[in-house]
Amino acid sequence: MGTPEFAVGILDTIIKNKYEIVGVITAVDKPAGRGQKIKYSAVKEYALQHDLKLLQPSNLKDDAFLSELQSLNANLQIVVAFRMLPETVWRMPKLGTFNLHASLLPNYRGAAPINWAIINGETKTGVTTFFIDDKIDTGAMILNKVVLISCDENAGSLHDKLMIAGSNLVMETLVIIEKGNVRTTIQEDTAEINTAYKLNRENCQIDWTKSATEIQNLIRGLSPYPAAWCIIKDNEDEWNIKIYETKMHLEKHTYTVGQIITNKKELLIAVKDGFIQITKLQFPGKKKMATNELLNGISFSKKAQAE
Repeated sequence: MGTPEFAVGILDTIIKNKYEIVGVITAVDKPAGRGQKIKYSAVKEYALQHDLKLLQPSNLKDDAFLSELQSLNANLQIVVAFRMLPETVWRMPKLGTFNLHASLLPNYRGAAPINWAIINGETKTGVTTFFIDDKIDTGAMILNKVVLISCDENAGSLHDKLMIAGSNLVMETLVIIEKGNVRTTIQEDTAEINTAYKLNRENCQIDWTKSATEIQNLIRGLSPYPAAWCIIKDNEDEWNIKIYETKMHLEKHTYTVGQIITNKKELLIAVKDGFIQITKLQFPGKKKMATNELLNGISFSKKAQAE
């Protein structure tokens, strides 16, 4: 059971290790983009390519879906980036239902663990397998694996590292379940636990009054998707831009916070303890581009300000 590209890597590994997939459950098709064309989930695309039995329930408690799921006669269910399951679903297989989560539980439970680990400046994260229970990401843990976060890591590169680590961990988990050697650990809540909140427009907006490190981490943690954003104002012009890559310069200066400093090749934004140099960004209606490309076609006045 899964939806995004992250889940495809795990599904592919399971199949390549000769386990029998009796069914794949993924999200219903949704319109996407400006043309609102129907878009398949990454997991559906993979399932169709490999001729796998596919179910796309809109309601996980629907009797017809539950009956079809039961008829698959699966002895184990694996969940990777899907929805919260009703008890009737996760209790169905005799060997249970386990989830792969992209963090070291109990830390970063929630929808966006990869992003928040970077946003919060973590130097390590990981993957965890656990048996599903009636809450979100709280079940008894089976195995975990630590993955280091480099100082220039972004959400895209960490996603790929965690997908590989997660694929290996799922295989290890399958082996010990198959052999009946499972030893679980109950999750313990502490005050130090961070939550991986769902990303939205508000928490993806850059606050230029924060430190250079905090801003840099936000941009890394949201790149390439959904991308950190801000407003740039210059006299009568105003643009809503997305920022994908930056460099950080820690130094004292006399500029006001948010002030934009440019030359023909560089665009810097003043923050309280230095500058954020933007190296890749996207203006409305334009493609993602390197900053020097943008500056070939646009110039900013000394009044230009990021908000």
